[in-house]
Amino acid sequence: MSELLTVERLDVHYGGIQAVRDVSFSLKEGEQATLIGANGAGKSSTVRAITGLETFGGEIAFNGQPVRKRKAETLLRDGLVMVPEGRGIFARMTVLENLQMGAWLRRDAATVRQELNQIFERFQRLGERQNQLAGLLSGGEQQLLALNRALLSRPRLLILDEPSMGLAPKMVENIFEVIAGLRHQGVALLLIEQNARLALEVTDRAWVMDSGSIVHQGDSQAMLDDDQIAQIYLGDMPV
Repeated sequence: MSELLTVERLDVHYGGIQAVRDVSFSLKEGEQATLIGANGAGKSSTVRAITGLETFGGEIAFNGQPVRKRKAETLLRDGLVMVPEGRGIFARMTVLENLQMGAWLRRDAATVRQELNQIFERFQRLGERQNQLAGLLSGGEQQLLALNRALLSRPRLLILDEPSMGLAPKMVENIFEVIAGLRHQGVALLLIEQNARLALEVTDRAWVMDSGSIVHQGDSQAMLDDDQIAQIYLGDMPV
């Protein structure tokens, strides 16, 4: 598999504070990966730089092309899609209109309609509320909406920033069922998630961030089996 995303010597500053320091990693086509670490470790700043939302030092390339100075619309057309922390739905648009926004660059209208029907069949609450304002949905329903809207854009790389934050356990289960299915669709994933154990369970590779730097990297399953990683980052207590 070819490299889809490369990050080299990434630095991000906010005024005099350095949030990300000399971070490098790469992601292949169709690969599932996660960045884990405590709050404030630099995870969200890293993905905001990747999507062009933060000024950065170093180099970032998506599909072989530098990200720097590229417009968000251009990155979206190339298949780089992010669901930000807080979901980013259009609260004063309907559920259906939000989903249609995800497909606005597509020209295969019949296929889009078919995919919309599949979403409404799978997630009946979205189907029942498709003509309701999205801002009236519960937090979990909004997250499902944001995730499905992103998938309608046919991403090559999907970046998810804290998709389970503030959600009830059942809704988290629904969200992660969708995330786990991405590998069967050939979509590459970069997941930022407060529940590190869940993130490791649905990904192939992981990088651990601490104080703005990557301090550990490797196979996700190996990290799940590592007692030291488990104690520090997964909240496990020694027995």
